[in-house]
Amino acid sequence: MSITELGRLGGGPPSDGGTDLAVHAEGLVKTFSGHRAVDGIDLHVRPGEIFGVLGPNGAGKTTTLRMLATLLKIDAGRAEIFGVDVAANPHMIRQLVGVTGQYASVDENLTARENLWLFGRLQGIAAPRARRIAGELLGQFGLEAAADKPIAQFSGGMRRRLDLAASLITRPPLIFLDEPTTGLDPRTRGQMWDTIRGLVADGCTVLLTTQYLDEADQLADRVAVIDHGRKVAEGTPDELKTAVGNSALQLLLARPEEVPVAVEVVRRVLGSDPVLSPEQGRLNVALDQADLAADVLIALRTAGVSISSVSVAKPSLDEVFLALTGHETDRNDETGADLAEENR
Repeated sequence: MSITELGRLGGGPPSDGGTDLAVHAEGLVKTFSGHRAVDGIDLHVRPGEIFGVLGPNGAGKTTTLRMLATLLKIDAGRAEIFGVDVAANPHMIRQLVGVTGQYASVDENLTARENLWLFGRLQGIAAPRARRIAGELLGQFGLEAAADKPIAQFSGGMRRRLDLAASLITRPPLIFLDEPTTGLDPRTRGQMWDTIRGLVADGCTVLLTTQYLDEADQLADRVAVIDHGRKVAEGTPDELKTAVGNSALQLLLARPEEVPVAVEVVRRVLGSDPVLSPEQGRLNVALDQADLAADVLIALRTAGVSISSVSVAKPSLDEVFLALTGHETDRNDETGADLAEENR
């Protein structure tokens, strides 16, 4: 499958026209100061799945999510949550959606129990019931031992779990998680992943934005890749990886100046170009069959290209993203969608 086909993978609307979808968005557009930050994005999220929106900083992930959550006006296009129009019925949408942003929204001067009780009261829940729900959520997220400690004493992972708990006060069927593991250590990230899987097992649908390729690979049933405000591909992680080859030959050249020669050799042997990594002298070569790696290596040696290291592995989402966009997901584009919103 070619990169052009990869861009179309899974991108069309379901045959039911969106009537049975948790999220059905068509042609979403958001403009800041003449800059089209989100440029015609379509999303189709099925009930009961974890849907990942993958992209670098500034790609438009947060802006898209904020439009779906009624926190930003949709400039063009339309969106429905469980068949309810987002623009026409914002109050109803807010009853269907729980949102956890990139930064904790809890009050550091209150305890965990007091924060959850307060969130419940602000959403119109009677005091006794808000107290009971707070206790249940503290147990669900493993925060019972710290329930009566001030938030200032919490670790980053504990704050993120409390923030997620706060978004579940009203038990919404759809959860928006905007980069939920940003800044967490690997162990705490793994715990957060288990928590997210547990939400889906309990019947929730999750729309997850992330810039971490491994997070999308581990969690998401399907992934939409976005860059510069546009969706460039969609599919399951395995579909996306298979679209750039069944195997990936990773080469590090001894002399980076030989990259043009290596590219020409790969083009001649395979009929396609390798993906150039930002790391100087590194190439990723998509292979339909793993044994084609030998043909490439023999041709490179015949051409006098020196290789420092070589490996063959199943393609990762890193290779997918590089193939689609020409850069990695940790790019910080100051003209990007989310940064444009921050600078308003």
